[in-house]
Amino acid sequence: MRQTWRALCASTATAVLAAFAVGAQAETVNVGVTVPTTGPAAILGIGARNAISLFPKQVAGFDVNFKVLDDASDTTTSVKNANQFLSEGVDLIVGSSTSPQSLAIIEAIAGRETPLIALGASSRLVQPMDDKRKWVFKTAANDSLMAQAIIEHMAGHNIKTLGFIGFADAYGDSWLNEITPLAKKHGIDLRVAERFHSKDNSVTGQVLRLIAANVDAILVASSGTPAALPHATLTERGYKGLVYQTHGAANEDFLRVGGKALNGGFLPVGPNLVWEQLPDDYPTKAASAKFVPMYEAKFGEKSRSNFAAQAYDVLLLLERALPEAAKTAKPGTKEFRIALRDALENTSDLRANAGVFNMTPDDHSGLDARARVMVKIQDGEWVLDKADK
Repeated sequence: MRQTWRALCASTATAVLAAFAVGAQAETVNVGVTVPTTGPAAILGIGARNAISLFPKQVAGFDVNFKVLDDASDTTTSVKNANQFLSEGVDLIVGSSTSPQSLAIIEAIAGRETPLIALGASSRLVQPMDDKRKWVFKTAANDSLMAQAIIEHMAGHNIKTLGFIGFADAYGDSWLNEITPLAKKHGIDLRVAERFHSKDNSVTGQVLRLIAANVDAILVASSGTPAALPHATLTERGYKGLVYQTHGAANEDFLRVGGKALNGGFLPVGPNLVWEQLPDDYPTKAASAKFVPMYEAKFGEKSRSNFAAQAYDVLLLLERALPEAAKTAKPGTKEFRIALRDALENTSDLRANAGVFNMTPDDHSGLDARARVMVKIQDGEWVLDKADK
């Protein structure tokens, strides 16, 4: 009898512990992150991975498990990673760092009712809003915001003719689509458009055609270190007009690879990149004053990048969204994923590194002109343009 009683007690204790373990597991939020830490876009993904490594183990009172996988700058691999996360029942997917990879993930996970925070920049990730994109959010400013800044800067410098060279992918397509009507609106004649691939070793042919078009300025629409190749080639070939880059080039490796050939170039960047040069009342300065020194303390002086900051803003979004989602359901359930999507969509006045987020049902980027400032490249440094001081 005594053994039976002991066995019953032991069985009961085991059941209680098992139930507690299940309950504890249910309170853990699982996030799958796919970013390129190898391949042509590695500089983007490494910044994101580094930023995520700084995340605390608990976010807004929840244990959060961030599982990071390398997608090797490859759309097929990013889709494979996303599907693996879905099979593991994650509450949220983050990634990838490039627009083509992020777009591929959106198509792959459509109808799976799991929110995605993309780190790519193309406005096509969140526009036009539909049943697929209602589950997608992004922390990088839309290309349209950056394109506006570039065209307005060109107009202010009396640019009348423009050449374009961009990636032969969704990023290049997006930028050409954005810049064409804006240039026309401001009386700027887009005379020639060239394309290249991120793995190309030479763009001499494209550059010679651009120079032959005799344009006042040239826009390079690419990301990461490959963006340095057209810029440097233009300089080497004696181009005398202004050269503009997109925010996709805003990283220290781009400056290192391009060297002095980049001097005098202009580009829009996230305000975190030059936070020390901003006025004290700039709405994003407090967030960057916390994040950038912490990031550089671990990864080295001048290691900051827009890509790292945009990834860190995922944490700031979750700090707001998780408590709201938890009012409806527990992590690990379909109901929680739906509630998390709803909470992200209701984010308002979140002063982060990339800008000030104000999400709406029609706008899952939620950023405005405060998400970009114009800088000039000067001897390996980003120098805030006087108009933005």
